[in-house]
Amino acid sequence: MSDTVETRPGLRRSLSVWQAVGLSVALMAPSMAANINPQQTAAAAGRAVPLAFLLSAVGVLLVAYGFVKLCQYYQHAGSVYAFVGATLGPRAGVVSGIGLLGTYTFYAVVTSSAAGTLGTAFLTQVGIWPDPPSWGPFVLTGVALVGSWLLAVAPARRGTSTLLVVEGATIALILLVTVVILVRLLAGDAPGGGRFTLDVFVPETGLSGVFLGAVFGFLSFAGFEAAATLGEETHDPKRNIPRAILGTAIFGGAYFVVVTAVEMMAFGSDATAFHDSPSLLGDLGGRFVGSWVGDVISAGAAISAFGCCLACVVGGSRLLFALGRDAVGGRGIGRTSAKGTPVAAVSVVTAVAVLIIVVCAVFFGATASDTFAWSGSIGTLTV
Repeated sequence: MSDTVETRPGLRRSLSVWQAVGLSVALMAPSMAANINPQQTAAAAGRAVPLAFLLSAVGVLLVAYGFVKLCQYYQHAGSVYAFVGATLGPRAGVVSGIGLLGTYTFYAVVTSSAAGTLGTAFLTQVGIWPDPPSWGPFVLTGVALVGSWLLAVAPARRGTSTLLVVEGATIALILLVTVVILVRLLAGDAPGGGRFTLDVFVPETGLSGVFLGAVFGFLSFAGFEAAATLGEETHDPKRNIPRAILGTAIFGGAYFVVVTAVEMMAFGSDATAFHDSPSLLGDLGGRFVGSWVGDVISAGAAISAFGCCLACVVGGSRLLFALGRDAVGGRGIGRTSAKGTPVAAVSVVTAVAVLIIVVCAVFFGATASDTFAWSGSIGTLTV
């Protein structure tokens, strides 16, 4: 059998289960999330951040089970658009599809802004760009969006493989640093008096604070379902797409609980330093291993943000393509290139993300940090 088999008009089955995993993992962006998300959870849950993430993981696994069952019956580029449409009716399906498309588009703004902000901070930290102007992060934001467009219009195998390599390398480095920190905590020679303790799983603010923190923890898993948009491009999708989604959810749960527990123990009782840290593992890597490790992790977080931006563009374009294909057939956004990629849909998703950033910057005086925060809030509401 040929490695590339055409299914619905324009889409081709050319992806393995690992490339589907690459999209889900990249959109979830665990390396970026572990650096910048636990601070918000700590504001609500206190030191019980890993407990909040554990509760979030349980909820995510229940949602993942629903996706797994639906993916065994429906293999569609529209993901929830097809799932909801088949179960609750076409009108509800369209509303759900547009909602998730909005999430992917606004998250493309979020992650490209994060890439710009983190990338600029890294360049400043290592002395390459010592005094960037306020608009400096937007330069790297634009680079992230252009790079995402270029990879998203290429054959899907290339883009998803890039996602898996980029995110996988950063996660491997973070896990290595986490092990080093954990060993020093167990040995009792951690800087700042940090020590190994399971008290980080004991609520300080009451269960209400932990459950509120779990909401922020839940958002760290956003994107684990992205492999569902590759249902028409993955070999043996009834088996491989559920494996990709469930595997990503299980890995994410274990990863976030362990990493946030080590982060919280390493910071010790210094809650202010934890909350104010711009990059938790970057700071800890510098303290526990060496300043160069902190620099590498900071660079990795910026690259992870770019990978997440690419995943948002890929996932959003598949949703838009599916909506367009059903609305106007094989024309416009419902058309693919000779290489089997929805170029028009990719271009629209990228252009809308650029437009959002330009409007925020020009008419509202927003910085890259503002576009990150504003689009993150809007994108979350559209889920």
